[in-house]
Amino acid sequence: PRQVFAMAEDLRAAVASQTKRLNSSGEVVERLEENGHQNKRLKSNAGEEDAEDQNKRSPKRKIVLLMAYSGKGYHGMQRNVGSSQFKTIEDDLVSALVQSGCIPENHGEDMKKMSFQRCARTDKGVSAAGQIVSLKVRLIDDILEKINSHLPSHIRILGLKRVTGGFNSKNKCDARTYSYMLPTFAFAHKDHDVQEEVYRLDRETLEKVNKLLACYKGTHNFHNFTSQKGPRDPSAKRYIMEMYCGEPFVRENIEFAVIKVKGQSFMMHQIRKMIGLVIAIVKGYAAESIIERSWGEEKVDVPKAPGLGLVLERVHFEKYNRRFGNDGLHEPLEWTEEEEKIAVFKEQYIYPTIINTEREEKSMANWLNTLSIHDFNSSTVGMQANNKNSKNSSDLEGSDGCDDDSD
Repeated sequence: PRQVFAMAEDLRAAVASQTKRLNSSGEVVERLEENGHQNKRLKSNAGEEDAEDQNKRSPKRKIVLLMAYSGKGYHGMQRNVGSSQFKTIEDDLVSALVQSGCIPENHGEDMKKMSFQRCARTDKGVSAAGQIVSLKVRLIDDILEKINSHLPSHIRILGLKRVTGGFNSKNKCDARTYSYMLPTFAFAHKDHDVQEEVYRLDRETLEKVNKLLACYKGTHNFHNFTSQKGPRDPSAKRYIMEMYCGEPFVRENIEFAVIKVKGQSFMMHQIRKMIGLVIAIVKGYAAESIIERSWGEEKVDVPKAPGLGLVLERVHFEKYNRRFGNDGLHEPLEWTEEEEKIAVFKEQYIYPTIINTEREEKSMANWLNTLSIHDFNSSTVGMQANNKNSKNSSDLEGSDGCDDDSD
């Protein structure tokens, strides 16, 4: 009996150590379900296994990836299957996932098969420092290094976390923070002749900018800040938590400032139009009362600032973290350990792209010249005529944020 008891103990210890090894990422229940299959596989001759078999053996798990990218040269985040001339960030991401062995090739062709969901569908040319995508992948060894080795240097996967099986990065996200980096000469009054490299933002103007940006806080009807939404469409109501402009700084002889905005969700072009209208007021083209007027039913001509300076900074999962973040099985979706990598990526790829493109292409300076064409007192009839004349393809390029309307 003692021998039988000892054998039983040995067997129990072996199973426990194997279970422990299988549970390295903490989700005990899910991994135990794998054990039946795992034991059968252990019988196969390890010497005959190749990488493909190993891939098949890796269990598929729901994860989130923390992504950073410079959006210049891309037609936004979201993949347009079948239109290869418009390259998107997801084209490069899916290709890297297939090449690294995280997903089979047919999942790349039909992204629903891996339950893929991006948190925000960034617009053409827009960058991200903290984009989140959720998907099911094979948890292969050195997964981040392998994915990154198949990506261009201006797209990086900076972090990975396991999430619940039903997790959807878009639906579970309860807020998004964007930043908008712009040269401060954008705020110079239209009646002053300004030399772009010499201009410096004074304290009084910065205070005025911040007073205007603060008007957006709270819940308002933003139907005038997007296209194809009527004033009575309930989804045009949006909740903005904060919006402010930080202290200016000089790069490459030009002074820049960064506007931060945190909101529950944003519609197509909403952030760029919110900033465009504040610039029009500060420059003296429109009266301050236009902001209040834009919440009403009448159509207001709201100019849309260039896409270049817009960056998706981070996405927030406060409700999910409260429910699952400390349940002992899942990690909270916070990225404090990755903050340094995010900061380095922005300094290396995002800010230089914005600064150099601004210097070479003068996107802000050219856009400022169009402000005088806008009629900030126009009626609905006048507006419709203007819209017909000014409609161009860039109005159809995805969205600044991503929510039920824009995805």
